[in-house]
Amino acid sequence: MSVAAAEEELSEDERRGLALVRETGGIHQSDFWKELDVSSRKGSRIVESLVERELVEREETVYSGHNTYFITPTARDLDFTLLMAGDMLSPFIGEEEIDPRSDAFSQWIMNLAYQS
Repeated sequence: MSVAAAEEELSEDERRGLALVRETGGIHQSDFWKELDVSSRKGSRIVESLVERELVEREETVYSGHNTYFITPTARDLDFTLLMAGDMLSPFIGEEEIDPRSDAFSQWIMNLAYQS
């Protein structure tokens, strides 16, 4: 099922929940239901539905001394355009040591300059 098709089937509460996760970039489930002003049980059901539709991801974590989940948008929702120069991804993604004098960085900067 495509993302658009999955989103069309969402209830109003699920749409609000998905928008909250996207806007925050990630939120603890214990804050999620409070922000939506729904019960913790309803919040859990909303998250489960979004996870089943692969619109968000959920990872176990400890927050304020309690076990909870951290909910994040799926990778397909992330915007990588700020890391791009034309069709080139920043050469520093995944690199531990950054050398601003490297040929790869110079080429990336030139692509960035020429695309505007």
